[in-house]
Amino acid sequence: MIADALLKVRAVLRRELAGFEKRVRELARQDNRTRLLMSTPGVGAIVALTYVSAVDDPRRFRSSKSVGPHFGLTPRKYQSGETDVTGRITKVGDRGVRTALFEAAHVMLTRPVRGAGALKRWALALTKRAGPWKAKVARARRLAVILHRMWVDGTAFDANKAVGAAA
Repeated sequence: MIADALLKVRAVLRRELAGFEKRVRELARQDNRTRLLMSTPGVGAIVALTYVSAVDDPRRFRSSKSVGPHFGLTPRKYQSGETDVTGRITKVGDRGVRTALFEAAHVMLTRPVRGAGALKRWALALTKRAGPWKAKVARARRLAVILHRMWVDGTAFDANKAVGAAA
């Protein structure tokens, strides 16, 4: 009897979740900015909507390179005298965007994603040199820069441009 009740609750929760997911996809399809960003491999509706809502106006950044530090995806630096220590990422800025970008980077590195080609090879080479966590953070930072540049230019994802930026 208890298991039957739990299964009914689970069915209701799954139905509600499916409705929410459908609404998120509809919102992403209606917005030209998110549709443009979703042309990037590994970027889905949630990542695109999160990024667009956090950046809001892409012109407030002087360059696309400044988007990564804005979301805390750069290493912490401590310098004093002869000491120069590079630490973990700063984690300033919007935690939700940082998480979404990290998840998109994780998907791109661990699953077969169409169109990621040379960008994925760059990230895999970095994984061999620096380890998987640092490579995912670097890929997330690169993804933030690429998404910003796409949004400013109004162009869809181009693997050749992304690889040129990553090289």
